[in-house]
Amino acid sequence: MIFRCYDYWIINKSEGVSFHHESNEAGLIQALSEAFPEQSFYPVHRLDKMTSGLLIVACHKKAAALFGSIFENHEIEKRYLAFSIRKPKKKQGTIAGGMEPSRRGQWKLTQGKDNFAITQFFSAAHQGGRAFIVRPLTGKTHQIRVALKSIGSPILGDSRYGGEAADRGYLHAYALSFDWQGERKHYICPPISGDIFTNDFMACVETKLDDALLIWPSKK
Repeated sequence: MIFRCYDYWIINKSEGVSFHHESNEAGLIQALSEAFPEQSFYPVHRLDKMTSGLLIVACHKKAAALFGSIFENHEIEKRYLAFSIRKPKKKQGTIAGGMEPSRRGQWKLTQGKDNFAITQFFSAAHQGGRAFIVRPLTGKTHQIRVALKSIGSPILGDSRYGGEAADRGYLHAYALSFDWQGERKHYICPPISGDIFTNDFMACVETKLDDALLIWPSKK
């Protein structure tokens, strides 16, 4: 648990945990409801099973509706951390395109405008691979995973999109910022598991990919 208030909770989701019920495994929302039966939870966004990190759950219907508006109007800033052992075609930039279903549960980028996804990123060399800080401007299914694959750097551990086998999928929801009741809220949660997500990795992020010093492209 990262933060809780009357309106919402901020959860640090573990990798390998499904958002919804899967086979005999309780999903995240079900597990929360069982652990805190006196509290109502309303999901307002989700993370893939392989992805760890910051997740917002609303605690009542009004808060859920407000978050729905925030996400729909792209009024939330999100940062993800990722790692790939393959060098990208470009070290930084914007990846944009339509998203459509592909084979075996995959998605792919297209030249069209339908289900349009925009992903911005910076990267830096780290332990023979590349560390990434990623800013998704949209929230499409598998967006970051598809985007990094498209530049030749599938995420380590993401076998669905060509990443090499590893102890986990190396994608982590690192930071969230949004306005709530007239106040700017900002939450940060470094990754806490994984052979690559170590203190050395975070030192690389803090020195070479410091979000406060990066000049992100305009949203326009």
